[in-house]
Amino acid sequence: MNLNKLGIIISREYLNKVQKKSFLLTTFGVPVLFALMYVVMLLIMFKAKEEAKVVAVSDQSGIVMPILEDTERLKFIDLEGAPADSVKNHLKDYGADLLLAISPIDSVAKTVSAATYSDKPLGIETVEMLEHRVNSAVEDYRIESYGIDGLRQIMDDVQADIDITSYTVDEAGKETISQSEVYMILSMILGMGLYLFIALFCGMVMTSVIEEKSSRVVEVLVSSVKATELMFGKIIGVALVALTQFLLWIVLTLGIVGVISAVWGVGNLLSGGEKVAEMTSVPGVDAGAVPGTIDLESVAALAAQADTTAAAEGPSGLDAVLQTLGGLNYLEIGIAFLLFFIFGYLLYASMFAAIGSAVENEADTQQLQIPITIPLMLGFFIAIYAFRAPGSSIVFWGSMIPFTSPIVMLARIPFGVAAWELVLSLVLLVATFVVCAWGSAKIYKVGILMYGKKSTFKDLWKWLKQS
Repeated sequence: MNLNKLGIIISREYLNKVQKKSFLLTTFGVPVLFALMYVVMLLIMFKAKEEAKVVAVSDQSGIVMPILEDTERLKFIDLEGAPADSVKNHLKDYGADLLLAISPIDSVAKTVSAATYSDKPLGIETVEMLEHRVNSAVEDYRIESYGIDGLRQIMDDVQADIDITSYTVDEAGKETISQSEVYMILSMILGMGLYLFIALFCGMVMTSVIEEKSSRVVEVLVSSVKATELMFGKIIGVALVALTQFLLWIVLTLGIVGVISAVWGVGNLLSGGEKVAEMTSVPGVDAGAVPGTIDLESVAALAAQADTTAAAEGPSGLDAVLQTLGGLNYLEIGIAFLLFFIFGYLLYASMFAAIGSAVENEADTQQLQIPITIPLMLGFFIAIYAFRAPGSSIVFWGSMIPFTSPIVMLARIPFGVAAWELVLSLVLLVATFVVCAWGSAKIYKVGILMYGKKSTFKDLWKWLKQS
């Protein structure tokens, strides 16, 4: 293989792609879309809430209405036990948006039934707030029915909320905190990210081959260079284009999001501290399930209690997440991602290039793509569930079989993988790439000059044997 000619082909492929208007449009347009999605997500999180509701209450139990207090979100009207049937069809006459009907107390089960009636379906947040109040009233009634002084306090005292702090211990006995949720998220990001990159970039290779073949440009190119040089030049050139675009997406997206956050400010997005309070849940603080009504004294008491027990319980919450992130081997993850991406991409790109050489339009690729896309998708599905059992046999073999290993191995790495497993998986991947690239080059050499006939697997096998 002539490296000088290969370099010319790579340069031609790269410049031909990056100078197109479509490349510039997607490169600079996608970050803007990502930034808009970021803003929209924040607006949805902090501003999407139901309007205040006026609730007419028909409480035949006598235990629910006494604990219902008006809030910013809910206003209550006591109907003094009026039958629900006489009210539910005339809510507007009472100035109410919905009716909360409470049945008489069931003396055997010590409970009540509850139902709401409204002109329009209620949002889940409103339903949850009403359910919380009714459940609280029934709990208070049951506690009082036992006639035991201080039973509520006893029940609150015996309730436990224990968080298990996980540590990993290396051969030297060094302990490192490990938050499973962090590994899970990182596992999914690495596995799914690599799947998307391989699928996207290999599709670009196949499309490029088909375009040159259908336009007959390839006939001129193969008169000056070998078919194998043309195939590998195209694969490497497209990879450089895709990597360039991906890096620009990251830089531009972060830049635009940073500018938006600095100019507009998160405070403007939240429209006041009460929006944050609505999204905040403080364990152990009874806010009546009404967002924005947290008792500051209770929060302070909990904070003081947390300070005295932190040493015994170990780091938790954000501290545990930060310590877990700090304990990751980013060098190993980065090198593994780079190597598995490169050889995984080369493996699949060579096969996609062979398919592209065998057809004259993308519609004819569907049947030929199936044997290639199935193992790629299988690796994707295994990677999704790798965090549940990273040491299971199916995940292990998925990280060893070359057609699924680039995706599955990346999903396993955050949970720790033995060095020999990484080396073996990479050696198998490289060896498989060499074999598949050799076969794909033979198919490409014949198929790129075949016209007027829809190719089948039989044709590909024949080209593989005869060349």
